Order: sequence, then C-alpha cells, then structure tokens
Amino acid sequence: MNEPVVMAVILLVVAVGGLAVGFVARGFIASQAIKAASEKSERIVAEARAQQKDLILQAKEEQVRLHRELDEEGRTKRNDLADLERRLLQRDEQLDQRTDMLEERGRKLLLREQELENQRTELAAARMEQVQALERVGGLSAEEAKAALVEQVREEAEHDAVRLVRAIERSARENAEDKARDVVITAIQRVMVDHTSEATVTTVAIPSDEMKGRIIGREGRNIRALEQATGVDLIIDDTPDAVMLSGFDPVRREVARLALTKLISDGRIHPGRIEDVVDRARAEVDVVIREAGEAAAYDAGVPGLPAEILNLLGRLRYRTSFGQSVLNHVKETSHLAGIIAAELGADVQVAKLGGLLHDIGKAIDHEVEGPHAAIGAEIAARHGLSPKAINAIAAHHQEVEYTCQEAPIVQIADAISASRPGARGESMDTYLKRLTDLQAIADAFPGVDRSFAVQAGREVRILVKPNEIDDLASGRLARDIVRQIEETLTYPGQIKVTVIRETRSVEYAK
Repeated sequence: MNEPVVMAVILLVVAVGGLAVGFVARGFIASQAIKAASEKSERIVAEARAQQKDLILQAKEEQVRLHRELDEEGRTKRNDLADLERRLLQRDEQLDQRTDMLEERGRKLLLREQELENQRTELAAARMEQVQALERVGGLSAEEAKAALVEQVREEAEHDAVRLVRAIERSARENAEDKARDVVITAIQRVMVDHTSEATVTTVAIPSDEMKGRIIGREGRNIRALEQATGVDLIIDDTPDAVMLSGFDPVRREVARLALTKLISDGRIHPGRIEDVVDRARAEVDVVIREAGEAAAYDAGVPGLPAEILNLLGRLRYRTSFGQSVLNHVKETSHLAGIIAAELGADVQVAKLGGLLHDIGKAIDHEVEGPHAAIGAEIAARHGLSPKAINAIAAHHQEVEYTCQEAPIVQIADAISASRPGARGESMDTYLKRLTDLQAIADAFPGVDRSFAVQAGREVRILVKPNEIDDLASGRLARDIVRQIEETLTYPGQIKVTVIRETRSVEYAK
C-alpha cells in the first residue's frame, strides 16, 4: 500500500473518531441542558402554585371582608327602615287621632248650627210677636215704626260717626306725625354733618398794592388778557391787598382764582404767560371736577353713572346755595332719601340716584334757560336713566306731578337737608329783610292785629281780631298767608304760620 492511501485512511479514521466524540459530547451537553430546564420548570411551577395559593387566600379574605361589609350595610339599612317605619306608624296614629278630633269638632259644629237655627227661628217668632204688640200699643204700623227707628238710629249714627272720624283723624295725625318724626330723626342722625360753607371765593389776596399795577399791565393789556382768557371780570379798587373776581359761572371764577394765584406767586405776568397759566389752571380744575363727581357717586353708593353726569356733578363743588355747598347737599340728600326709602319699603337705589342728581341742573342753569329741576330731568333722560329717577329729579320742587313713590321721598330729603340746623347760612341783611317781609305779608291781610316772626324766621305768629275773624276764617287766613309767602319770598327750609284767635270777655262788679 502506498503512502497517500495510508494518509487518507488515517484522516478518515480521525474524522470518524472526532464525529463520534462530538456526538457523544453533544448528547451529554443536551442531557445536562434538558435536566437544567426540567429543574427550572419544576421550580417555576412550584412558585406559581405557591403564588396561586396566596392569591386564593387573598381572594377568600377579600370575599369575607366584602360579605362582612355587605352584612353591616344591610343591617344599618334594616335599622333605618325600621326607624322610618316606626315614625310612619306614629304619624299615622297622630293623623288618625287628628281625624277623629276633626270629626268630633264637625259633629259639635253641626249641633251648634242646628241650635243657632232653632234660636233664629224662635227669635224671629218673638220679634214678630213684639212687632204686633208694639203696633197694638203704639198705634203705628211696622213700616212707620221702622222709619222712625231708622231716623233715630241714623241721627245717632251720624253723631257717632262724626265723633269717630274726628278721633280717627286725630289719632292718625298723631301717629303719622310720630312715625314721620321717627323716620326723619333717624335719617338726620345717621347722616347729619355740618357743611355750611362760605360762598365761592371771589377775593384773591395779593402781597402788596404794587402787584395791582403789574396785574393791570401797560395800558391794561394784562387785565384784558386775563379777563378774555377766563371769562370773568377783575375788579381792582381801593381795597388793600385784594383783587375781586366777578362772574356768574363758579367754575370760571375758580379757574380765574387759581390762575391769578399762580401768576402772583410766579411774578411773571404778561399776555402769553397768562394764556398758558389759565390753560393749566383749567386743566387742574377739570381734574378736580371729575374726581369730585366720582367721589360723590362713590360716597352716595350710586355706581355706573355716565362721565358727563359725573362731570356735571363735580361742578356742583363750586356752587353754593344760602352758604350751603350744593355738592355736599346732594350727597346728604341721597343718603337721607336712601334711609327714608328703606324705612318705607321703597326702591332705595332709585331714591339715592334721584337725591344725588336732583340739583344737577344747577351746574348749567346759568347757561340753559329754565328751572334747574327741569334741566336736571332733561339731562337724566338724555343719558337713559330710569323713569322713576327722572320723575324724582323733575318733581322735587313740585313743578310736575309725582309718578312714583320715590319722588316725594327725594323732595322730603331735599327739604330736610336744606332746613335742618347747621345746613345753611345767610347774611345778616338777608336775615333781617326776611323777618321784615314776613311780618309785612302777615300785616297786609285784613283782620290781623299783630304779627311776630319768631324762631329765626322759621315761624310767624299772627294775632287776629276776634270780632272780625272767626275760627273757620282763621284756618283760611293761615292758608292764604302761607300761599303769599311761598309766592313772594325765597327762604331755606320751611316757615310755620300760626294764627291765634283769642276772645276775652271782661265785666266789672260794682
């Protein structure tokens, strides 16, 4: 045998041996892997069975807990139902008892009604017998006796009715006065403040009389420029250290006062400077007016007013009436009207709005013709305010008829604010003239003996001649004098007129 063949046989034997060894090794490895996998699967199965047992135990415990909770809930509901059933039974028993009582009462009422019917029948029969007996004794028929009796009863009834009416009127007047007094006093106590103020400032102090020449300027050009820019008149006379401002518009006077004060403080006074200072003063006054209007609306509790109305309201800050600040007056009137409306059950917000805006026409009454109440009502209507508020504004001086309950409330609040002590002031000359005019009006009527103005002109007491004026004429004279005072005089608040008639009988024993 040659050598290549031997090598091939050896290689073949080695390959077959390797294959056999690999096959045996692979089988051993496979058996080991199978054994490991079997052990792992058995371990997993054991763990799964243990977990299954735990889950089963947890499920059983949860089931037991749920059964226990359901039993407890069922027991609670059964107890509630038992209590409800017991209460229903008690209520049924009470209803049965009440039904028995009502039936018993009905039977008693039926018996009572039958007794009353029997008594009415007996009374009718007795009355018929009485009428017949009266006819036999008096010689009058039933109709004649009835007419005489009716006439007598009518006279007695009229007398009693008149007496009762007088008593009712007296009681109603006393109660109404007490109630009105309580309401008014309560309202005044809650909002009363002293706000009498001086008239709008028209005097500007200057450091020296030399400043008057600088204000006038060369050939009067400074004073002309200031008057033209502000729309007011400057009065420069012999009054020491003072310059007077004159004009119907209080806002213009305030602008002029502020501008002149700034010019005097700055010292530079010439036409160009005057126009610039006046413009700045007007802007400052506009800001003050707007802020005053907003503050008044906020204080009165009346939100949501249009900007134009707020500006007009703020202009009242510079308006006075009998020394009373009109802005303070309308705020106080608003508070009073709200309190009175609350006491009487009226619309409080409408009363407040009407009280706050009732004098808003005074802000422009020097620019627009007509009474300030009508002007204010037109302004309110133009801005779409409520009809009740418009009527309250228009009727607060009784120039139009009332159409709502809040209108007379605003009028009453206006009168309280204007006439209460400390609200308004007036000069001594005006005060004395009013007293003189009151006595002159009273003395002008025939039958008046003497008249006296008392209580600072708030009352006029009139003594009449008893042989010329009787009791009925005294009341008519008081009304006539009141009407004459209302038509002739201008006065704050109200004036009481008292007519006194005294009859004296004098005899002498001799």
